[in-house]
Amino acid sequence: MGKFGGYNMGGGGNMQALMRQAQKMQEEALKAQAEIDDAEVEGSAGGGMVKVVLKGNKNPVSVTIDPSAVDPDDVEMLEDLVVAALNDATAKADELRASKLGRFGGMM
Repeated sequence: MGKFGGYNMGGGGNMQALMRQAQKMQEEALKAQAEIDDAEVEGSAGGGMVKVVLKGNKNPVSVTIDPSAVDPDDVEMLEDLVVAALNDATAKADELRASKLGRFGGMM
């Protein structure tokens, strides 16, 4: 076991331990990713008149529109509420991802 520049070059056990630790972190990150993908987040707009549910991976689950938000003379308002609810849900999905995966430092 030689030394190079003050570092012990014969630490095969340390390398194996490091590899096991990296593999464990990767497994934990994959588990967290699966939890995120299965989670649901809800965004809303217009005081709850429009609600959007997304999976944590941002796939849509449902859109709920209160009948009082439907005004045939103001379709643009309803469209804006849907977009705002989608943006709200997307932001919550991003927050969920950051809270669950932030400790992995961009592994995923």
